[in-house]
Amino acid sequence: MTIRTTLLTGAALAVALPAFAADSEMTVLDWAGWEIDGVLTGYVEKNGQKPTYSFFADDDEAFQKVSSGFKTDVAHPCAAHVGRYREAGLIEPWDISKIPEFGNIPKRMLESKIFTDDEGTWFIPTDYAYTAIAYNTKDVPEADVASLQVFADPKYAGRISLPDSTDDVWSLAFLATGLTSWDNVTDEQFQAAADWLRAVHPNVRAYWSDPAEMAQLMATGEVLIAWSWNDGVATLKGENFPVGFNRSPTEGATTWFCGYVNLKDGPGKEDKAYDFINSLLAPTSAAPLLEVLGYALANDAAMKTVPEEELKAAYVDPVTTTLLPQTPVPTEFRTKMIEEFEAIKAGF
Repeated sequence: MTIRTTLLTGAALAVALPAFAADSEMTVLDWAGWEIDGVLTGYVEKNGQKPTYSFFADDDEAFQKVSSGFKTDVAHPCAAHVGRYREAGLIEPWDISKIPEFGNIPKRMLESKIFTDDEGTWFIPTDYAYTAIAYNTKDVPEADVASLQVFADPKYAGRISLPDSTDDVWSLAFLATGLTSWDNVTDEQFQAAADWLRAVHPNVRAYWSDPAEMAQLMATGEVLIAWSWNDGVATLKGENFPVGFNRSPTEGATTWFCGYVNLKDGPGKEDKAYDFINSLLAPTSAAPLLEVLGYALANDAAMKTVPEEELKAAYVDPVTTTLLPQTPVPTEFRTKMIEEFEAIKAGF
């Protein structure tokens, strides 16, 4: 696999991946690194060029950008954040009759009433993967990463990195303190998870803002262990760095899925939004998405065509461990998580 041959810091990535102007009739607000040729083949064949892209580093940034008036045709939130777009009245339902591969999207990704209700389908899942323990296999014994408690181990003080992501740090903290779901978390359970994060905070070298930054921290040796997405690991493997990815720690790991919402009053042509989503969900998109980012395509039929050894190499083969799914949470609870995390990072 040839994956991202250059490691970049978060700041460098922002410079290297500016908004890309192409088809002025289709604007995509997306994660940095998602302008992937192989998943845009169908769109380019039909429209002659790629869409116009604007990139973001995390879900909170994307939502703030759209809610502050940024005009885009589609945006790429993860499942836990779709409710915010609906509550703010920013999106409209998709016409699934125009999406031929819709029937191949896993049913588990469409169960929430936030995604599908009597008014229609508000969210089209396109990709999924995991957040788990990435580690330097040369300097970290496998036994040390058998438990999430490694993040609190004084042995690795100043040598770990966590995502600067509300969803990912809280899923880690809830798992580490005995929860396997973040639905109906009690005040006592929330406080136990917050206390755990505060205990871990002194060990944190950096809170990474994008996978390239995490990969850079590990590649330079500053960080030995990170709570990571698949793509940071894919980047390091592409550089032949000795990296492991433990998705089966004692307490479990977390799984997430993301997709696209259809913005109201988008500046472009509505038909091109469907060209875009159909290009992404096409069976031919499974291999390039896996190769570039290490993510699985939310198209079961397409994923069945990928050899098992490639799924294992990208860490998207099925796991038997406990998984905490990052499903939608109430806005009040999300606000509570955000505010507490900011306080923890500030040392309070």
